[in-house]
Amino acid sequence: MWIDLVAVLAVLQFIGFGMVVASARTQYKVHAPATSGHPQFDRLYRVQMNTLELLVCLLPALYVAGRYWSPVWVALAGAVYLVGRLVYWRAYAQNPASRTLGFGLSIFPIITLLIAALVGMVMKGAV
Repeated sequence: MWIDLVAVLAVLQFIGFGMVVASARTQYKVHAPATSGHPQFDRLYRVQMNTLELLVCLLPALYVAGRYWSPVWVALAGAVYLVGRLVYWRAYAQNPASRTLGFGLSIFPIITLLIAALVGMVMKGAV
């Protein structure tokens, strides 16, 4: 249940970022299919795309790690990712050079989950 909750929240967060980008398209007059224009739009769009890139890694990492480890701990790692994405969004929208903390809080939980998944598979003889 906890892993499912984090997965759903991660997808909803991504959709929320998409809604921010849609609003920015109107505000900054960046009409589809353009993916650049006003610098603030560009920043918000990059947050959305970077989130998509990481979401593709997060979701399988969550579910595979969850097969071998406590769902609570796996979900907590996912929750750190969610916070990291919010920190990343706020920082990148203000000053892209300040995105490091948010990116770290996003990527390290994914790497941790992937390592946990691999260790779990080896320990259970699945590999």
